[in-house]
Amino acid sequence: MSGTTLTLADDFAPPAREAWLKLVEKTLKDQSFEEALVRQTPDGIAIQPLYTSDSAPTVVRDLRARDADRPWDLRMALAHPDPRQAGAEGLKDLENGAASLLVAIDPTGRDGVAIGSADDLAKVLDGVLLDLAPVALDAGYLGPKAADWLGALAKAAPNAPLAFHMDPLTAFARTGASPGPIESHIVSAATVGARLAQTYAKASLFLATGRAAHEAGGSNTEELAVMAASALAYAKALVRTGLPMEEAFSRIVVGVTVDAEYFTGVAKIRAAREIWARTTSACGVNVPAKIEARSSQRMLAKADAWTNLLRLTSAGFAAAVGGADAVVLGTFTDAIGLPTAFARRQARNTQLILMEESHLGRVADPAGGAWYIDTLTDQLAQAAWGGFQAIEGAGGIVKALETGLVASAVNATREAQAAAYADKSRKILGVTVFPNADDKRPEVAQVDPAAFAVAGPDVRLPGPDSACPALAPMRFAAAFEEA
Repeated sequence: MSGTTLTLADDFAPPAREAWLKLVEKTLKDQSFEEALVRQTPDGIAIQPLYTSDSAPTVVRDLRARDADRPWDLRMALAHPDPRQAGAEGLKDLENGAASLLVAIDPTGRDGVAIGSADDLAKVLDGVLLDLAPVALDAGYLGPKAADWLGALAKAAPNAPLAFHMDPLTAFARTGASPGPIESHIVSAATVGARLAQTYAKASLFLATGRAAHEAGGSNTEELAVMAASALAYAKALVRTGLPMEEAFSRIVVGVTVDAEYFTGVAKIRAAREIWARTTSACGVNVPAKIEARSSQRMLAKADAWTNLLRLTSAGFAAAVGGADAVVLGTFTDAIGLPTAFARRQARNTQLILMEESHLGRVADPAGGAWYIDTLTDQLAQAAWGGFQAIEGAGGIVKALETGLVASAVNATREAQAAAYADKSRKILGVTVFPNADDKRPEVAQVDPAAFAVAGPDVRLPGPDSACPALAPMRFAAAFEEA
């Protein structure tokens, strides 16, 4: 009808409107609107049942054109303690669709590949063309030494897009201690990074992430606040070595953790981009965020481990739709032990299906304009920015870790979430609801890490050790699996 605007009130005449309201009251069962239809996230953000264009904010969007065939970097993690076996797994991944590798380094072999020298790393990367297949590192306090090892191996490919991923702050937060002052470890990493930057023009130097807060049970906003504070600390360290501010930020990768709550995951990645834009703008530069998304370990279950495939698929979906530049999905058996070839294939193919069959990368920022996700993105960014300001007000991320400011917030969030799982207001599929009576654990690789352990270099730096309350990794399902 030309010239006529219909409203909800027009559609419902008084008798119909009265019947509709009675139906609403019956559905609510004497609960208030907020009790029945509004959900609170662990961040304290209220999720409404309906969003409109009037309330949707304007958020930073990533509208860069994406490669239609390879919209993001499919990155596979290597953690088998045997360097040669890890290398063989990596080559198979690259031959079957992966684009890059993430090498976890631990000389003891317990939490990564038993690498203690450049020769050991060379065994892992034997046959890998570093100028074609980027390699990222996860080496804790060994980060500067591992970066030098990788730099030496890539000497014939100065344009190799390496990801040195030095990140002493996450090692400090997770273990609660550093061998020597943590500030010295940051300075050491920045010094090595600045030197390597002169040779490797496309290499990233630092990984700034709040993953330790997430894996310890923290909220999305607590993770993002730690991420932002870490990025600023690393940028300052690089500037002190002589790098211009713009280059310092351009050499930092932002790390975001995604779990099975895919709408929140999409919003979290977009919020990370917004926080990064606000931080760099405050520093007087304009550098786009480079985001590496990794799947959550705390969301995984040992009981009915096959349900982890669903969780990992949701995490991959969130990473892709959120616009992550690189995505690392764990395997569905990670909570049980080292993956078999089958588990690695599942992790790899999950991304390939999302990329090549679901075509999730064909549209730039597909969540943009969704009133709910735009609102949630803004709410996460605003809350995380407040947390970031609190960390900076306490003297920066190092002081916030040392004084327990970060740990106190994370512990409170973890306890609240654990209580919600305990009373089943939040549920874990296959564990607290719909347990599988015929559960058969999938196979895992049977390996003795001690058989591959090597003597790694001494990472101690001069001066007194630093300490902080440790953000120990945990899984929410563990409390029910062990009961």
